[in-house]
Amino acid sequence: MSKKILILSPHADDEILGCGGIISKYSKNGYDVSVIVLTNASIGAPELFTKKQIKLIRSESQKANNLIGTKNLFFEDLPALSLQNYPMYKISNIISKYITKIKPDTVFVPSSIDIHQDHKIIFNAAKVSLRTNKKNKVKKVLSYEVLSETEWNEDQKAFNPNFYVELKKSHIDHKIRSFLKYKSQVKKFPNPRSKEAIYYLSRLRGSQVHMNYAEAFKVEKILE
Repeated sequence: MSKKILILSPHADDEILGCGGIISKYSKNGYDVSVIVLTNASIGAPELFTKKQIKLIRSESQKANNLIGTKNLFFEDLPALSLQNYPMYKISNIISKYITKIKPDTVFVPSSIDIHQDHKIIFNAAKVSLRTNKKNKVKKVLSYEVLSETEWNEDQKAFNPNFYVELKKSHIDHKIRSFLKYKSQVKKFPNPRSKEAIYYLSRLRGSQVHMNYAEAFKVEKILE
Protein backbone atom coordinates (compact mmCIF):
# COMPACT_ATOMS: atom_id res chain seq x y z
CA MET A 1 0.00 0.00 0.00
CA SER A 2 1.22 3.45 -0.88
CA LYS A 3 1.82 6.43 1.38
CA LYS A 4 -0.77 8.71 -0.26
CA ILE A 5 -4.35 7.49 -0.49
CA LEU A 6 -7.30 9.24 -2.13
CA ILE A 7 -10.89 8.12 -1.55
CA LEU A 8 -13.62 9.30 -3.91
CA SER A 9 -16.88 9.45 -1.97
CA PRO A 10 -20.03 10.21 -3.97
CA HIS A 11 -21.84 11.22 -0.79
CA ALA A 12 -20.84 11.97 2.78
CA ASP A 13 -20.62 8.68 4.73
CA ASP A 14 -19.70 6.46 1.74
CA GLU A 15 -16.03 6.88 2.64
CA ILE A 16 -16.51 5.52 6.17
CA LEU A 17 -18.85 2.70 5.16
CA GLY A 18 -16.56 1.53 2.38
CA CYS A 19 -13.08 2.39 3.62
CA GLY A 20 -13.28 3.27 7.31
CA GLY A 21 -11.18 0.32 8.38
CA ILE A 22 -8.31 1.06 6.04
CA ILE A 23 -8.44 4.77 6.90
CA SER A 24 -8.06 3.82 10.56
CA LYS A 25 -5.26 1.35 9.88
CA TYR A 26 -3.19 3.36 7.45
CA SER A 27 -3.59 6.79 9.01
CA LYS A 28 -2.19 5.34 12.24
CA ASN A 29 0.76 4.01 10.22
CA GLY A 30 1.68 7.42 8.85
CA TYR A 31 -0.18 7.38 5.53
CA ASP A 32 -1.76 10.55 4.18
CA VAL A 33 -5.44 9.85 3.53
CA SER A 34 -7.52 12.35 1.57
CA VAL A 35 -11.27 12.15 1.01
CA ILE A 36 -13.36 14.03 -1.54
CA VAL A 37 -17.11 14.19 -0.97
CA LEU A 38 -18.16 14.95 -4.51
CA THR A 39 -21.84 15.84 -4.44
CA ASN A 40 -24.31 18.23 -2.85
CA ALA A 41 -27.91 17.02 -2.75
CA SER A 42 -29.33 20.48 -2.06
CA ILE A 43 -28.15 21.42 -5.56
CA GLY A 44 -29.14 18.21 -7.35
CA ALA A 45 -32.42 17.58 -5.55
CA PRO A 46 -33.47 20.72 -3.62
CA GLU A 47 -37.02 19.39 -3.31
CA LEU A 48 -35.64 16.52 -1.19
CA PHE A 49 -32.64 18.06 0.61
CA THR A 50 -32.32 21.56 2.02
CA LYS A 51 -29.14 23.58 2.37
CA LYS A 52 -29.58 23.24 6.14
CA GLN A 53 -29.58 19.43 5.87
CA ILE A 54 -26.42 19.44 3.75
CA LYS A 55 -24.73 21.80 6.20
CA LEU A 56 -25.57 19.34 8.97
CA ILE A 57 -24.28 16.25 7.18
CA ARG A 58 -21.08 18.05 6.17
CA SER A 59 -20.55 18.99 9.80
CA GLU A 60 -21.05 15.32 10.69
CA SER A 61 -18.59 14.38 7.95
CA GLN A 62 -15.96 16.68 9.42
CA LYS A 63 -16.38 15.05 12.82
CA ALA A 64 -16.32 11.51 11.40
CA ASN A 65 -13.23 12.10 9.28
CA ASN A 66 -11.39 13.94 12.06
CA LEU A 67 -12.00 10.96 14.32
CA ILE A 68 -11.02 8.26 11.80
CA GLY A 69 -7.75 9.99 10.88
CA THR A 70 -8.40 11.53 7.45
CA LYS A 71 -5.74 14.16 6.78
CA ASN A 72 -7.54 16.14 4.07
CA LEU A 73 -11.30 16.38 3.56
CA PHE A 74 -12.67 18.20 0.53
CA PHE A 75 -16.23 18.99 -0.53
CA GLU A 76 -17.43 19.54 -4.08
CA ASP A 77 -20.89 20.57 -5.23
CA LEU A 78 -21.78 18.20 -8.04
CA PRO A 79 -25.57 17.76 -8.23
CA ALA A 80 -26.40 14.59 -6.29
CA LEU A 81 -29.32 12.61 -7.76
CA SER A 82 -28.98 14.59 -11.00
CA LEU A 83 -25.50 13.58 -12.11
CA GLN A 84 -26.92 11.81 -15.17
CA ASN A 85 -27.71 15.28 -16.54
CA TYR A 86 -24.26 16.69 -15.80
CA PRO A 87 -21.45 16.53 -18.41
CA MET A 88 -19.20 13.56 -17.67
CA TYR A 89 -16.08 15.42 -18.73
CA LYS A 90 -16.68 18.05 -16.04
CA ILE A 91 -16.86 15.36 -13.36
CA SER A 92 -13.64 13.81 -14.68
CA ASN A 93 -11.97 17.23 -14.70
CA ILE A 94 -12.79 17.75 -11.02
CA ILE A 95 -11.37 14.34 -10.11
CA SER A 96 -8.30 14.98 -12.26
CA LYS A 97 -7.73 18.28 -10.45
CA TYR A 98 -7.39 16.46 -7.14
CA ILE A 99 -5.22 13.71 -8.59
CA THR A 100 -2.82 16.38 -9.82
CA LYS A 101 -2.97 18.21 -6.50
CA ILE A 102 -2.63 15.25 -4.14
CA LYS A 103 -0.57 12.91 -6.32
CA PRO A 104 -1.95 9.74 -4.69
CA ASP A 105 -0.43 6.34 -5.26
CA THR A 106 -3.69 4.53 -4.49
CA VAL A 107 -7.24 5.66 -5.26
CA PHE A 108 -10.43 4.07 -3.93
CA VAL A 109 -13.57 4.46 -6.04
CA PRO A 110 -17.20 3.36 -5.57
CA SER A 111 -18.22 0.10 -7.19
CA SER A 112 -19.54 0.16 -10.74
CA ILE A 113 -22.38 -2.21 -9.75
CA ASP A 114 -23.86 -0.04 -6.97
CA ILE A 115 -27.58 0.59 -7.33
CA HIS A 116 -27.14 4.33 -6.78
CA GLN A 117 -26.70 6.08 -10.12
CA ASP A 118 -24.31 8.63 -8.59
CA HIS A 119 -21.92 5.84 -7.62
CA LYS A 120 -21.93 4.41 -11.14
CA ILE A 121 -21.32 7.81 -12.70
CA ILE A 122 -18.47 8.67 -10.32
CA PHE A 123 -16.89 5.29 -11.07
CA ASN A 124 -17.03 5.90 -14.83
CA ALA A 125 -15.75 9.46 -14.54
CA ALA A 126 -12.90 8.28 -12.31
CA LYS A 127 -11.89 5.60 -14.81
CA VAL A 128 -11.28 8.37 -17.33
CA SER A 129 -9.32 10.48 -14.85
CA LEU A 130 -7.23 7.52 -13.72
CA ARG A 131 -5.96 6.42 -17.10
CA THR A 132 -2.20 6.06 -16.92
CA ASN A 133 -0.21 8.80 -18.63
CA LYS A 134 2.86 10.96 -18.05
CA LYS A 135 1.07 13.12 -15.48
CA ASN A 136 -0.90 10.36 -13.80
CA LYS A 137 1.24 7.97 -11.76
CA VAL A 138 -1.52 6.32 -9.74
CA LYS A 139 -0.41 2.74 -9.18
CA LYS A 140 -3.50 1.19 -7.63
CA VAL A 141 -7.19 1.74 -8.21
CA LEU A 142 -9.53 -0.26 -5.98
CA SER A 143 -13.33 -0.18 -5.87
CA TYR A 144 -15.11 -0.48 -2.54
CA GLU A 145 -18.50 -1.71 -1.38
CA VAL A 146 -21.09 0.39 0.44
CA LEU A 147 -23.71 -1.24 2.62
CA SER A 148 -27.24 -0.68 1.22
CA GLU A 149 -25.86 0.23 -2.23
CA THR A 150 -23.54 -2.51 -3.48
CA GLU A 151 -25.69 -5.48 -2.53
CA TRP A 152 -28.66 -4.03 -4.43
CA ASN A 153 -28.32 -3.38 -8.14
CA GLU A 154 -30.57 -3.78 -11.15
CA ASP A 155 -28.58 -6.65 -12.63
CA GLN A 156 -28.20 -8.44 -9.29
CA LYS A 157 -24.48 -8.72 -9.91
CA ALA A 158 -22.39 -9.80 -6.95
CA PHE A 159 -19.52 -7.76 -5.59
CA ASN A 160 -16.67 -10.23 -5.98
CA PRO A 161 -13.66 -8.82 -4.12
CA ASN A 162 -10.14 -9.91 -5.00
CA PHE A 163 -8.16 -7.64 -2.67
CA TYR A 164 -8.50 -7.92 1.10
CA VAL A 165 -6.96 -5.76 3.83
CA GLU A 166 -6.57 -7.46 7.20
CA LEU A 167 -7.82 -5.38 10.10
CA LYS A 168 -7.86 -5.58 13.87
CA LYS A 169 -10.96 -5.28 16.01
CA SER A 170 -9.67 -1.88 17.11
CA HIS A 171 -9.85 -0.70 13.47
CA ILE A 172 -13.46 -1.85 13.15
CA ASP A 173 -14.38 -0.28 16.48
CA HIS A 174 -12.76 2.94 15.25
CA LYS A 175 -14.73 2.71 12.00
CA ILE A 176 -18.00 2.23 13.86
CA ARG A 177 -17.33 5.12 16.26
CA SER A 178 -16.59 7.34 13.29
CA PHE A 179 -19.70 6.28 11.42
CA LEU A 180 -21.79 7.06 14.50
CA LYS A 181 -20.76 10.71 14.05
CA TYR A 182 -23.13 10.65 11.07
CA LYS A 183 -26.10 10.88 13.41
CA SER A 184 -28.47 11.77 10.59
CA GLN A 185 -27.50 8.64 8.64
CA VAL A 186 -27.21 5.93 11.31
CA LYS A 187 -30.02 3.38 11.36
CA LYS A 188 -31.02 0.58 13.71
CA PHE A 189 -30.19 -3.03 12.88
CA PRO A 190 -31.21 -4.90 10.74
CA ASN A 191 -30.84 -1.85 8.49
CA PRO A 192 -27.51 -2.24 6.62
CA ARG A 193 -26.47 1.26 7.69
CA SER A 194 -26.14 0.20 11.29
CA LYS A 195 -23.17 -0.41 13.55
CA GLU A 196 -24.03 -4.12 13.76
CA ALA A 197 -24.08 -4.52 9.97
CA ILE A 198 -20.67 -2.84 9.68
CA TYR A 199 -19.27 -5.25 12.27
CA TYR A 200 -20.80 -8.35 10.68
CA LEU A 201 -19.53 -7.42 7.21
CA SER A 202 -15.99 -7.06 8.55
CA ARG A 203 -16.26 -10.56 10.04
CA LEU A 204 -17.65 -12.00 6.81
CA ARG A 205 -14.93 -10.46 4.65
CA GLY A 206 -12.30 -11.61 7.13
CA SER A 207 -13.60 -15.18 7.17
CA GLN A 208 -13.39 -15.36 3.38
CA VAL A 209 -9.59 -15.15 3.62
CA HIS A 210 -9.11 -16.78 7.04
CA MET A 211 -8.74 -13.50 8.92
CA ASN A 212 -10.66 -12.24 11.91
CA TYR A 213 -11.57 -8.90 10.33
CA ALA A 214 -11.10 -7.37 6.89
CA GLU A 215 -12.34 -4.88 4.33
CA ALA A 216 -12.64 -6.14 0.78
CA PHE A 217 -12.10 -4.42 -2.55
CA LYS A 218 -11.99 -5.13 -6.26
CA VAL A 219 -8.82 -4.37 -8.20
CA GLU A 220 -9.46 -1.99 -11.08
CA LYS A 221 -5.79 -1.26 -11.84
CA ILE A 222 -2.38 -2.22 -10.45
CA LEU A 223 0.97 -0.99 -11.75
CA GLU A 224 4.26 -2.28 -10.38
